[in-house]
Amino acid sequence: MLGRDNFIALAAWRGDEMVGALAAYELVKYERQRSEIYIYDLAVRAAFRRQGVASALIEALKPIAVSAGAWVIFVQADPPDLPAVALYDKLGVREEVLHFDISPADDRPAR
Repeated sequence: MLGRDNFIALAAWRGDEMVGALAAYELVKYERQRSEIYIYDLAVRAAFRRQGVASALIEALKPIAVSAGAWVIFVQADPPDLPAVALYDKLGVREEVLHFDISPADDRPAR
């Protein structure tokens, strides 16, 4: 996965200790000459939360997105995850969307 051109991995360090990480994908938009960056996972160790680590990881992603020609970075959060929702509300514009899981095989449920 690390060798793929569309995968982005960032880590936040305090000294020699990794305190957070971000995984994202560049999604090429074929109908236009631009991309989107999707933050797939963002995690910060409990002892380092509410100290700007997640915001710093997202800020570090921005120049990577610009160099990729991305017009937006987007992320999903589950409503019960209030800290994540608060962080993303602070950094971006909320969209209310519906999410559908579609099974790739007709004989099994998506979940």
